[in-house]
Amino acid sequence: MHQIVPAKFKRRDPSLPKGRQISDEDVADIAALLGDMPRRPDMLIEALHLIQDTCGYLTARSLAALAELFRLAQVEVFEVASFYYHFDVVKEGERPPPPLTIRICDGLSCEMAGAKHLIAEMSAAMGTGIRIQPVPCIGRCATAPAGQVGKRAVDHATSYELSLAAAGPTTPEIPDYQHLAAYRAEGGYHVFEKVVSGEITADQAVATLSGAGLRGLGGAGFPAGRKWAVVRSFPGPRLMTVNGDEGEPGTFKDRYWLEHSPHKMLEGAQIAAHVVGCERIYIYMRDEYPAVLEILRREIDALARAGLMKTPMEVRRGAGAYICGEESAMIESIEGKRGLPRHRPPYIAERGLFGCPTLNHNVETLLWVPQIVEHGPQWFAAQGWTEKHNGVRSFSVSGRVREPGVKVAPAGIPLNELIESYCGGMADGHVLKAFLPGGASGGIFPAHMADRPMDFGAFEKEGGFIGSHAVVILSQVDSVREAALNTMRFFTHESCGQCTPCRSGTDKMVRMLEAGETNWELFDDLIVVMGDSSICGLGYAAGNCIKHLMKYFPEEFAA
Repeated sequence: MHQIVPAKFKRRDPSLPKGRQISDEDVADIAALLGDMPRRPDMLIEALHLIQDTCGYLTARSLAALAELFRLAQVEVFEVASFYYHFDVVKEGERPPPPLTIRICDGLSCEMAGAKHLIAEMSAAMGTGIRIQPVPCIGRCATAPAGQVGKRAVDHATSYELSLAAAGPTTPEIPDYQHLAAYRAEGGYHVFEKVVSGEITADQAVATLSGAGLRGLGGAGFPAGRKWAVVRSFPGPRLMTVNGDEGEPGTFKDRYWLEHSPHKMLEGAQIAAHVVGCERIYIYMRDEYPAVLEILRREIDALARAGLMKTPMEVRRGAGAYICGEESAMIESIEGKRGLPRHRPPYIAERGLFGCPTLNHNVETLLWVPQIVEHGPQWFAAQGWTEKHNGVRSFSVSGRVREPGVKVAPAGIPLNELIESYCGGMADGHVLKAFLPGGASGGIFPAHMADRPMDFGAFEKEGGFIGSHAVVILSQVDSVREAALNTMRFFTHESCGQCTPCRSGTDKMVRMLEAGETNWELFDDLIVVMGDSSICGLGYAAGNCIKHLMKYFPEEFAA
């Protein structure tokens, strides 16, 4: 009697390799789509974007074909594609996503402006051909609630405006910005030309940056001149990265500058790369900014045609992962990998992108470089609120103020003055109750601390920081507890999952808050463990708002 062998136990065809079979047709289709794109591992995410943009989603067959073309294991391609939120990986037997996705921000500023109601309203109203997707901060906090229909941004979003946008073109709307010719007409790139010609030496440029007191304005605040000197001290080849992945809830200043004056940053990057001796510049830009991505492509091409690009530049596109704002995670992403933060040391100044010494700067830091090098250190330093504070800052202000937006103000300005003199005061009928000086990770403080200088060092003793200068204003109508819960949900969503204290700790705190847990000792233990044991700053800072909720707003803790 013959035994029937189930299909899954049948021997494979010995003429074929093991594993998932890849059809020649699938490989040919993906190869044609990629065109002349280099088949290098660091281009993997760019290739995934191209397939997603063209087809609307990624299939097991397309990922397998991509692995074949890039000479990677299929698991390597799948783990990258499944790590980033903006890639829709459709497994066999699953239904593809609808042709159009409407993303609605549920970050703190948008939640305060009614995002929850808008998400519920749109979810009930839209048909099967449109997907409504709540997403973390998309960098449009000043025009909350914000949405994105396809790649078109919708400010002050309503169900009517979103539905109207869904019926029209869903490509990004490019704002009116300063093109290369206009920038050069105002004297743009003449400082860079002085640096290239040797009229301003590298040593002079480093000394000028150091004397000005310019610090990294992406959050860490490391002195820029010192960073240039450190990276220069390591033997080449050296590389440079520009971190445009501003995902901190409440932050939108980099988007503002790049949508208005992109060449300020581009000239600063060229100066920095030339002084430090970097062979290539990689600009890592968040995928939530499609208009900025298009502007950068246009203007970098214009710069090359004009013969002003001495150091080659290329744009790398993020894919919806807040963790890639951390410099080593960003480098992993540029290399085509999952955005997992690296253990340090070594720091990226010594061994960064592709193992080379790497100079990394935030967008806003670079845009001040040409002006500082031209006008001298005292010009910049003297613009601070007092002699203890150097220069100016771009504050992203949102929430309960009459005129939210990017406010260029002296470093160290008190929050009360920032609100009254730059934001038109509090919104009608609102009284300042609390504020976040540095976005979700910077903590949340009561109104009586609004006379402190808004600068590095002002909030660190209380377990907070100014970070990327993302200022969110709360009033008497807002619940600090709900604001803290919103930030913790964000960190739970955005934890890369690499280390258990962060991955499990953020989730545990969300569940405790939702359940009305009042065991302060347990919250404190979680905050300490996360801060002491996490690989990167996300785990360290995630509990700040909870810590301040307990310290400054105990009456709301168990509300």
